Amino acid sequence: MTQTTISASNRTGTSNSPTVATISLSALAHNVQETRRLLQPGCTIMAIVKADAYGHGGIVITKSLSKLGIPRFGVATIQEGVALREAGIQEEIIILGGQFAWQLADLVHFQLTPVISDVEIVEHLIPLVKSLPHPYPVHLKVDTGMARLGLAPQSISSLQKSNEFGQFFLLQGIMTHLAEADNEDQEGTCRQMRLFQEMVDRLKKDGMSIPSLSVANTAGILFHPTSHFDIVRPGLMLFGYPPVPRRDVPAELKPVMRLTTNIVQIRTVEAHQPLSYNGIFKTQRKSRIAVLPIGYANGYSRRLSNKGEVLVGKRRAPIVGQICMDMMLIDITDLPEVQQGEEVVLLGNQGDHVISALDLASWQDTAPYEVLCNLGTRVNRVYESL
Repeated sequence: MTQTTISASNRTGTSNSPTVATISLSALAHNVQETRRLLQPGCTIMAIVKADAYGHGGIVITKSLSKLGIPRFGVATIQEGVALREAGIQEEIIILGGQFAWQLADLVHFQLTPVISDVEIVEHLIPLVKSLPHPYPVHLKVDTGMARLGLAPQSISSLQKSNEFGQFFLLQGIMTHLAEADNEDQEGTCRQMRLFQEMVDRLKKDGMSIPSLSVANTAGILFHPTSHFDIVRPGLMLFGYPPVPRRDVPAELKPVMRLTTNIVQIRTVEAHQPLSYNGIFKTQRKSRIAVLPIGYANGYSRRLSNKGEVLVGKRRAPIVGQICMDMMLIDITDLPEVQQGEEVVLLGNQGDHVISALDLASWQDTAPYEVLCNLGTRVNRVYESL
């Protein structure tokens, strides 16, 4: 197995930082294989690599997925798309988020494909694309219940009848986004699916040619096979997690990231000693307290103060006191063999124990998406490949 150390900004280099996110590209490949296994022939993948590939390093992850045969990538912003283009990514890059008129020159210059969710964007795009030799590719997004971005069905009908739209744009597909696909109650998802299918049938009846349909996010892929259609949009599952804990999934997913640091100092403190800011934790006994060089500036949330756990010495140790910007404390009183400099696992496995992004999310009342995306730019990513 080889390792490449790459900073969070994706520049090759080395670092003496003790805090490292180790990214397993073989686990990523496994998760791609598991995703494909769930799909019917002809259904393809748009890999979602927004938010720096959910904190895993957007450029390296996208290049790795390209080598695995992924034909298109979804990002949230034009800036994210430009970064991938400047890194040499040649595949289709689709901008899923909203666009502003003043950003569209970059969109066209870097040959990024917009998902149109606002008719006004079409009007702003026309002057930029009308002199091009070929119609400009776009996707259309319809709102079926998310009440976020999306066109009303009647707006798509209006675009269909517009001569300018047909002249200057090449429709590549229509999509929607599922709002409740991770709920065990399927009523909301079924309602969205029904509205989407009715709209598509109506548009086709009116003569609209629709090359592809895309509905399924990670939850849709795992829990709603009828939502797969032509293109699925996996995000979190590529990085090894289902969107919700304690629910059976039809895929064996492997976490891609392991986050570690090392003990920078060990202190012995007396009973009743307040620890860290505001003294929100006081020792109940004479205690060994280890200082870790990681805090919320690294993306390790303050909400884990007095709640979370880490792995050290192949056992669990509690976080004690307020997590600081650059440091945090753990109680190793019951681990007398643990010494300064020893490895501490904040995310991943050590011995027989595992701390997952689902665990971290549960301790701070959030979702695994946020846990992974919050990993800061101080943390170097080390990529392991076979």
